[in-house]
Amino acid sequence: MSFSVNREGIHAMGGTRVLVGTRKGAFILTSDEERATWEVDGPLFPGWEIYHLKASPIDPDRIYLSQTSGWFGQVIQRSDDGGKSWEAVGNDFSYDGVPGEHQWYDGTLRPWAFTRVWHLEPSLHDAETVYAGVEDAALFKSTDGGLHWAELSGLRQHETGPQWQPGAGGMCLHTILEHPTDPGLLYVAISAAGAFRTSDGGLTWQPINKGLRSGEIPDQDSEVGHCVHNLDLHPSRPDVLYMQKHWDVMRSKDAGETWQEVSGNLPTDFGFAITVHAHEPETVYVVPITSDSLHFPPDGKLRVYRSRTGGDDWEALTQGLPQENCYVNVLRDAMAIDQHPSCGVYFGTSGGQVYASRDSGDSWAAIVRDLPAVLSVEVQTLR
Repeated sequence: MSFSVNREGIHAMGGTRVLVGTRKGAFILTSDEERATWEVDGPLFPGWEIYHLKASPIDPDRIYLSQTSGWFGQVIQRSDDGGKSWEAVGNDFSYDGVPGEHQWYDGTLRPWAFTRVWHLEPSLHDAETVYAGVEDAALFKSTDGGLHWAELSGLRQHETGPQWQPGAGGMCLHTILEHPTDPGLLYVAISAAGAFRTSDGGLTWQPINKGLRSGEIPDQDSEVGHCVHNLDLHPSRPDVLYMQKHWDVMRSKDAGETWQEVSGNLPTDFGFAITVHAHEPETVYVVPITSDSLHFPPDGKLRVYRSRTGGDDWEALTQGLPQENCYVNVLRDAMAIDQHPSCGVYFGTSGGQVYASRDSGDSWAAIVRDLPAVLSVEVQTLR
């Protein structure tokens, strides 16, 4: 179903735009600052898997979208009018340099092969710059609004590259964080290799996995091989990183040099999504999932957990969320926040619901139901 959306009016009054990628198309949800009622536009690109769509923080009407299909391959779309119209832009993601090899599940080496774009990250510093994280794990950069792409091949050609191997969803680069004041400093996360940092714009990379322990690999203290699910930071404290790992919620206070577990009193420390409050740098949200084989909430109760102490302790947030017979999953890119004074928190589920809280997680409501399985949720605060 498609609803008309007066985006000019929303824009003028200060509003909210939620960008939702699903297994069968994209949806754009719009509201005003109160976020009490929502208009739904979609599906856009029906039938396509929309792994991710995200808008430029500099030009809010520019949105990038990754669509993929087993029949038709991978396409990057760009909108310059807030999602009202789209055009396919450059889609040449050829790996640079020596092809190289990575480790497969059985320990053999396989050549890198491009499959799809998992994550798009428009730059905080330049309206024409956007990054793309792809499978097999590599990082690409465009400086002309997605028309042309170049691999930042220092990452894939890192000396540890042959030790990287696929996670359950493939060997994907799924998380890209840009430092808020230093455009040359980036963090990325790869399943299953770990987290990496560059301070020179992607020429050279350092694994930042000290303190991570993973029982799934022979050497639990290995420099790489850890299945990191997601990373986040607060712009006011960019050296403090939060991580949801395959197992364990982790925190680093030194830009990833060392990590400490902060799973605390969570009912399970497995999960995918993690995000930080817009205005409170020590307020963190996760959605615990039963296990790596049981991708649903513990006890069939959908609960978001919030820590106001940087992970030292956690509280369950349940008001408005189903507390029985709920067996959905929440994926790594399916949780986001807005920038309104009363910070909004949003997440989407494999059951097609998008839940929102207007009060930092104290209460929740489904703002849309019965979509295809949700792969990603991003939020724009329009002023």
